[in-house]
Amino acid sequence: MVYSCTVCGFEYDEETGYPEGGIMPNTKWEDIPEDFTCPICGVGKENFWGQE
Repeated sequence: MVYSCTVCGFEYDEETGYPEGGIMPNTKWEDIPEDFTCPICGVGKENFWGQE
C-alpha cells in the first residue's frame, strides 16, 4: 500500500519504507508513530491517504 500526502504529494510506500527517517521497509502505515510528519511539508499523518 502507498500513502500520499494530500498537501505536497510525498509518497510513503510500505514496501520500501522510509529509511532516511528511520522507518524500515515493510513497515505498515498503522505501525508508524502517530506523531509522524511529512518529511517535505511537515503536515501530520492524518493528512495522508492510502491507495493500492
